[in-house]
Amino acid sequence: MTKGAPPDNVGAVMADANPNITDEPAENAAPGGLRKIIHIDMDAFFASVEQRDDPSLRGLPLAVGSATGRGVVAAASYEARKFGVRSAMPSQRALRLCPDLVFRMPRFDVYRDISRHIRAIFADYTPIIEPLSLDEAYLDVTADMRGIGSATRIAELIRERIRSELNLTASAGVSYNKFLAKLASDQNKPDGLCVIRPGEGAQFVAGLPVRRFHGVGPRGAEKMARLGIETGEDLRARPIEVLREHFGSQADYLYRAVRGIDLRPVQAHRRRKSLGGERTFAHDISSGPALRETLDRIVDIVWDRIESANAHGRTVTLKMRFADFTLLTRARSVEHVVESKTDFARIGHALLDELLPLPQPIRLMGLTLSSLEGADEAPETVEGAPAANGTSDSRNAQLSLF
Repeated sequence: MTKGAPPDNVGAVMADANPNITDEPAENAAPGGLRKIIHIDMDAFFASVEQRDDPSLRGLPLAVGSATGRGVVAAASYEARKFGVRSAMPSQRALRLCPDLVFRMPRFDVYRDISRHIRAIFADYTPIIEPLSLDEAYLDVTADMRGIGSATRIAELIRERIRSELNLTASAGVSYNKFLAKLASDQNKPDGLCVIRPGEGAQFVAGLPVRRFHGVGPRGAEKMARLGIETGEDLRARPIEVLREHFGSQADYLYRAVRGIDLRPVQAHRRRKSLGGERTFAHDISSGPALRETLDRIVDIVWDRIESANAHGRTVTLKMRFADFTLLTRARSVEHVVESKTDFARIGHALLDELLPLPQPIRLMGLTLSSLEGADEAPETVEGAPAANGTSDSRNAQLSLF
């Protein structure tokens, strides 16, 4: 095996981390405490739907989004990704990287309908589904409600049904926790399946670049590189005290993750933490009247979402991104819940008025309500040492998992 490369679905037994650990209720756990987790991730979802529905787009570098002004890429086909085009990239930069890039405006209603169909397929195999967005979700199939006997086989059946019923492809990762399942689903994309078995997690993670770790963004990866941390193996060599010194509250997560440990259960009913909306302008604005008018439009949109979710919150946050891309946020919490659109708008405008006149024009404005109470399930959005178990229990769980 090449140094620094992860194994192809295989690995050695972990030396210092027992995977048989769970913080789920006993009825949700497999023998030996292992869970059976699948992460399903649709392949270039928006772009693949557009290529499916318009055969003339197949094989072309395609971006979903607006090519004009300050448009951004919502999704990129694999043909476009070869040129370095990625989601969230400014469209003008994407065109510089790939002059032949074809743009299509997004059709979110279509994507949502397909996502609901995919969710219905998931529900045929487990009720424990945690959607992360329209195109990816965790599934806990520990209980195996259809008696299939293998999490890997369940993942295969789901992928087969997505292909046959929707003419789309999905990649899947299968493992004994969420962190590893998500890594695995990205390992053999597109249209791939990767399995990380009990005992293989630590070695699999050791060969990965740290930028592959969920929660480690570009800046975090740069900071690690300055500390000589490029791979999971490098990270694992750092004592927890050193990680806490440099990464604060994220240190414990990193320490566990690099050892293949993740205690989080799949949450079938996640609650919203916030509801908000933002707008990027075609041209920078700075005048008070224009800013207030824009804020009123955002209030209209966000309050509709708040009412639809039956949510009540106590904290209003105003977000502004200046022309030089620096970000400014201001928040205000109140003792009573914000129950009316008028109240929501009043607090938002008060935050804005405190900042006027602005030091420079802004390119984006957003408003969010958080500290929510009574919100419905989270929306589909367009992101200690374990106790040892007996060897025989672990072996039996491994056989039934795969």
